[in-house]
Amino acid sequence: MIRKIQVPLQTLNLIVGFAVWVLLSSLIPFIVEDIAIPPERLAIVTAVPVVLGSVLRIPFGYYTNIIGARLVFLISFILLLIPVFYISKASSFMDLIIGGTFLGIGGAVFSVGVTSLPKYYPKEKHGLVNGIYGIGNLGTAVSTFAAPVFAAQIGWEKTVQLYLIVLVIFAALNFFFGDRQEKKIKAPIMDQIKQVAKDEKLWLLSLFYFITFGSFVAFTVFLPNFLVTYFGIDKVDAGMRTAGFIALATFLRPVGGWLGDKYPPLNLLMVCFAGLTGASVILAFSPSIGLYTVGSLIIAVCAGAGNGLVFKLVPTYFSKQAGIANGFVSMMGGLGGFFPPLLLSVVFSMTGSYSIGFMAFSQFALVSFVLVFWLYYMERLQVSSEVFESTGQGILVTNSDGTIETVNPAFTELTGYSPEEVIGRNPNILSSGKQSPEFYTTMWGQIGQEGEWKGKLWNKKKNGEEYLELLTIHTITDDSGEVVRYVGTFTDITPE
Repeated sequence: MIRKIQVPLQTLNLIVGFAVWVLLSSLIPFIVEDIAIPPERLAIVTAVPVVLGSVLRIPFGYYTNIIGARLVFLISFILLLIPVFYISKASSFMDLIIGGTFLGIGGAVFSVGVTSLPKYYPKEKHGLVNGIYGIGNLGTAVSTFAAPVFAAQIGWEKTVQLYLIVLVIFAALNFFFGDRQEKKIKAPIMDQIKQVAKDEKLWLLSLFYFITFGSFVAFTVFLPNFLVTYFGIDKVDAGMRTAGFIALATFLRPVGGWLGDKYPPLNLLMVCFAGLTGASVILAFSPSIGLYTVGSLIIAVCAGAGNGLVFKLVPTYFSKQAGIANGFVSMMGGLGGFFPPLLLSVVFSMTGSYSIGFMAFSQFALVSFVLVFWLYYMERLQVSSEVFESTGQGILVTNSDGTIETVNPAFTELTGYSPEEVIGRNPNILSSGKQSPEFYTTMWGQIGQEGEWKGKLWNKKKNGEEYLELLTIHTITDDSGEVVRYVGTFTDITPE
């Protein structure tokens, strides 16, 4: 029973954590009415929770494997009581910075579920499971929608204090219903960091999540105040529009994970980055509220689906170091939400426009598209290499002049020749002399006309033993039709 409720319990935990994480950005239009904050510092107030919330994701992911999700969530909610209460009593810019920094604990809990929940399901369901857990991003929508409504009625201070009640309730739920028997994985943290840090896929996935989740967080933090100041929208209306953006991106996350279980995730990720590139170009031209809405919704769809796709790939590439890898990747996503609001604010203060900032984001998305394509291409090459190395058939590849360029391990096993003994030589070193010159003339004539030949012939091993082989020769041509290589595959069919 306890194991079955972990997905809904941990998803609700994430909703609460993220709701607390964006508390300041949700209420900043109300807070500035009581606390004087210079316009150039507004972005700092809303961005500081993102810093700790990102950096802590590495140890949170690691300790989830050590002590289990139950205790990590429980301790996190207890610790969050302190900064939430402190902010409810804030009276200065520095109070908001101090309290806001420690709100980052709420964002750090993300790496807990993505490390814990895959333990309960087979690999082919990891994309969907992590996507469902990612619905917890909805916590940001809860705050951006509900917090302004409550603040308009009871004031922002009492609204903040309501979060204390929610945190106590969920600390109790984790104490009683968290899984005490969760599988633990104990390994020195530095050893795991060294292992994953050497893999280039970790840094590529970190960049991809930096863009997808970073754009989600950035728009969540940036939109409420931007819509009020730039378009003159009512504060509650701005909160509802932002909540719509968050809800769409959040619900697309499990869809992205599910699609990644069914179809090649790298292909889908390319589509997401292409969409982010196009949408940010639209926003760069400072459009009307209508086009701005369209561009924002495209970003919500692509960022949400992209988030799910990235966390389909993480456990696929790092099954044994999932805690650390999840922490690294999710940390970069959180930091991706820290820098864009600051960049946009600096650009606006210098130029009076957000266009350059949005155009810069489009270029980051475009670079990510290219890198996903490169990763896809490299994986195809790796698969080809693995097939070449592991197949039971002997394979030799020659250039157009017939000089051997490479052979596979099965070639060595079947003939006795090592790669060093045959590379740079002609395949006639295997000749047994049993075939007549006319046989080879006919064979190469057919290869020249049809591009391939298949038949039986006798060859000789390194030890002088003759064997009958079934040989297939294919030509490899370039774009102009010129032959650049010949590939021969053969099997020993000598009668016993």
